Amino acid sequence: MLKAFKERYLVRFWSPMPAIIALGIMAAYYFGLTGTYWAVTGEFTRWGGHIMQLFGIDTDSLGYFKIIGLSGTPLDRIDGVMIIGMFAGAFIAASFANNVKFRLPQSNLRIAQALIGGIIAGFGARIGMGCNLASFFTGIPQFSLHAWFFTLMTIIGVYLGTKVMLLPFFRSKAPLQKVQAQKVIAHNAKSEKILLILGVIVLLVVAIWVVYLMIYDITPEGKTIPILPIAIIFGVGFGFIISRAQICFTSAFRDLFITGRGYMARAVIIGMMVSTIGVFSYVMLGIPPKIMWAAPNAVIGGLLFGFGIVIAGGCECGWMYRAVEGQMHYWIVGIGNVIGSTLVALTWDYYSAPLATNFPKINLLQSFGNYGGLVISYVLLLIFLGWVLWIERKYHAQSKFQKA
Repeated sequence: MLKAFKERYLVRFWSPMPAIIALGIMAAYYFGLTGTYWAVTGEFTRWGGHIMQLFGIDTDSLGYFKIIGLSGTPLDRIDGVMIIGMFAGAFIAASFANNVKFRLPQSNLRIAQALIGGIIAGFGARIGMGCNLASFFTGIPQFSLHAWFFTLMTIIGVYLGTKVMLLPFFRSKAPLQKVQAQKVIAHNAKSEKILLILGVIVLLVVAIWVVYLMIYDITPEGKTIPILPIAIIFGVGFGFIISRAQICFTSAFRDLFITGRGYMARAVIIGMMVSTIGVFSYVMLGIPPKIMWAAPNAVIGGLLFGFGIVIAGGCECGWMYRAVEGQMHYWIVGIGNVIGSTLVALTWDYYSAPLATNFPKINLLQSFGNYGGLVISYVLLLIFLGWVLWIERKYHAQSKFQKA
């Protein structure tokens, strides 16, 4: 029975639809319990800020850090411990499934794509105050109009990036070889056992850390429970689920444009619908949503982000779980993300007013009333879903016509 459980839930990849719905529910609870949203690139920017401090750069004078904050370390910030939890959860999932293997990029071109695409995506995410998580799974469910601007332009950016990646220059140069039989993959029981032990060790370390913080952590002002251990637990859950279901927002919409496969995109939208009603409930209980400027920065940032993630080959959550699986390509993407987001912090003061801060922060619940804003959000999500279904139907109709 234990072997069957492991094979079904820990080795086989999970179906994206229930996994993303679970993420939507978790994102809503995460907002309700911590008062913040599930996002990663803001913390990556803070990591860049700490690196700047090591080189003697005065980060206190940078306006961007006055907005997102830079106090403390990743070990005592909510976003910091949540991201560490995500890496831990993704590694636990990969190790239990015996899915960790050191893999180098296939070519220098792939290395360049990973770094340049990561920088573009990181820059776009932070100038637009969003990313696939901060807009799709938190910004839209928290009724911020800027997230709709960012999301729309992300889709356009993904489309443009897809067109670029289909150019002959970027196609694989590996020669095709005829084979007589399927390659037999050797089963290494010793390696599998070592990975399982490593996964258990990481799980135990995280559990001890959580218990320690629950006992000794100082409860933040205005909160009745310690927040950091909650953030770690949710981070582990987020990382575990995205790894087991191989969730990547890049492939969700890139595949829609290339093959007409919209299953992942549909799952993302349904997950957003689930998260929206959960967030709405907490907002009605008095927890304020995080609203950003509905401004050109969201339009520019979304376009760059969508284009960058396709060039890099992975979005924020996509590169995180693939990196802990041993794929060095995605560590380079992550480094690019940190570089790109740090560049925004360094340059923000030069363009923040005309591109962002001179514009209003528009909350749909305030603009249209609580229930009016909720209805508008669901109407827009249904239109979004209808568009995905239309793209699928259009692609399959063309395929049938070409075969006829």
